[in-house]
Amino acid sequence: VQLVESGGDLVQRGGSLRLSCAASGIGFSTLTMGWYRQAPGKQRELVARITPGGRTNYADSVKGRFTISRDNAKTTVSLQMNSLKPEDTAVYYCNGVIGTMSPAFTSWGQGTQVTVSS
Repeated sequence: VQLVESGGDLVQRGGSLRLSCAASGIGFSTLTMGWYRQAPGKQRELVARITPGGRTNYADSVKGRFTISRDNAKTTVSLQMNSLKPEDTAVYYCNGVIGTMSPAFTSWGQGTQVTVSS
């Protein structure tokens, strides 16, 4: 399993970022994929997920601002983040999703840091 996240940066409140995740070594086209985030001192949480067929779900905190998408041919999953808020500051990770929100793999990528300044 290899998950490589990229695209994080320092942005101002209200700004936008697009995160990307390249996945390999997994049955990507058959997996629900998700973006998780972990803020300092907090538990890792699932913020968005997408089924193999493209159905999406979002955490209430990001609904209407974030959009998850996937390319099964390229085995990539992306997260478009708009109207960013300081509370979105976290390290963002991708992983498969089992059930409602459990990560499919115990091995995580290095993540990508998103910092939103006020």
